Amino acid sequence: MDLQSNKSSKSKRYQPEEGDLIFQALPLDDDLIEAIEGVTESNYSHVGVLLNRDGIWTVIEASRPGVIYTPFEEWKIKGRNERWAAYRLKAAYREHIPQFRTELEAHIGKPYDFKYELSEDKLYCSWLVYHAWMSSTGQEMGKLTRVGDMNWKPYRATIEKYNNAPVPLDQQVISPIELSKAGQLEKVYNHGLDI
Repeated sequence: MDLQSNKSSKSKRYQPEEGDLIFQALPLDDDLIEAIEGVTESNYSHVGVLLNRDGIWTVIEASRPGVIYTPFEEWKIKGRNERWAAYRLKAAYREHIPQFRTELEAHIGKPYDFKYELSEDKLYCSWLVYHAWMSSTGQEMGKLTRVGDMNWKPYRATIEKYNNAPVPLDQQVISPIELSKAGQLEKVYNHGLDI
C-alpha cells in the first residue's frame, strides 16, 4: 500500500467529536510559517477546534484574514502533506465544551493578530483557543511562554517585520505545540504530524 492510500484509510478511522483540537503543519510557503515553526522548534504551526454545525464538521480557526469557519474536509488538505493530529478533552473537562464553543464563536470575524499579542480585538490561532478556554473555565490550557525564552534569534528579521518593532522579548505567547501539551488534552489521532 502506498503512503497516499494509507493516509486516506487512516483519516477514515478518525471519529470527530465536538471540541476536538486539531493541529496542523502548514505549508512552508511564507516566512511567517517558517518563523512559527522555527521559534517554537516544532512542526505544529496551526490549530483549530472542531464544531458540528448543522451536521457538518467544521473547524473554527484564527487564520489569515481572521477568525473563520472552515469545513473540516477542506481544512485537512490545507496542511503540509495533509499532516494533522487530533487532541480530545479528557472526560473530566468535557462538561465545559458548550461554553467553550460559545466563547470561540464570540470571536468570529475578528482579524488575525500578526503581532501575537494577547488581545481580544485580534487573535492568532492558539490564542483563540487558549483565550476561549480561559474565558469559559477560568483555567489555563497549555503554558504561556516568553518570546525571549524561545528560539527567536534566527527569525529576528521576520518577527520584526510583522511586529513593526524590535523583537518583544518579554511578550508572552501561547504556541500550538505548548497548547498540545495541556493537561486537559489527550492525543486521539495522528495523521503524520509527528513524523
